[in-house]
Amino acid sequence: MIAANQMERRFGATRALDGLSFTVERGELFGLVGADGAGKTTAIRALAGLIALDSGRAEIAGRDAAAGSPELRESLGLVPQQASLYPDLSVTENLRFFARLFCLPRSVFRERSERLLDITRLGPFSSRRADALSGGMYKKLALACALLHRPEVLLLDEPTVGVDPVSRRELWALLHEFVHDGMTVLLSTPYMDEAERCHRVALVHQGRLLLAGEPSALLAELAGAAGQKDASPSFETLFLARLEQADREASAGHA
Repeated sequence: MIAANQMERRFGATRALDGLSFTVERGELFGLVGADGAGKTTAIRALAGLIALDSGRAEIAGRDAAAGSPELRESLGLVPQQASLYPDLSVTENLRFFARLFCLPRSVFRERSERLLDITRLGPFSSRRADALSGGMYKKLALACALLHRPEVLLLDEPTVGVDPVSRRELWALLHEFVHDGMTVLLSTPYMDEAERCHRVALVHQGRLLLAGEPSALLAELAGAAGQKDASPSFETLFLARLEQADREASAGHA
């Protein structure tokens, strides 16, 4: 459902994507994990068709993301890092606005908005302005707006950043519910511990893929490589060790 094939993108002298490749299967929850500046946001923007690649290809459901076809837009939901909601509109008014963008009939909007307000627990706050919502509630409203047209693929750029622990847990519960219903979800996160919540995860550094796979398999592999077969190291510890290794290799290559 999602295919990144040797994606390259520069911004001046900065190489944001350096041959990044990965795939995401239908009904999979896939995590792009990496520090700030790793290239996660650029990758998601390229997959959403918001920026052009210098080389390589980004595909959503077999369609070239760069083409920006109506079929692709209808199959895709996007929650950017800075969610583009209207702060002076209420929860319901924001939902209604996004419904009109997708030309949803009133009856369809009524049914879907009620469902989304229920599962995000925003129903009691439907008349509250977006700028009066908490960080977690704001992210859930952005998620609801992106889901109104029932996309096949959902892209989320660091959806849990700035969210309190309770709302963070609720957001993950929602994502797993959507995936259980057949949706394909790709999200980026700087939090290494969130890797364990994904079906598969990719560690990205300086626009390159360092490793990818199922969390349990990666944890066992990295623990073994670190000589910690009898210990239970965290993803953060092991991923940071892999990042440090990549930096040492890069320094040695420039020497």
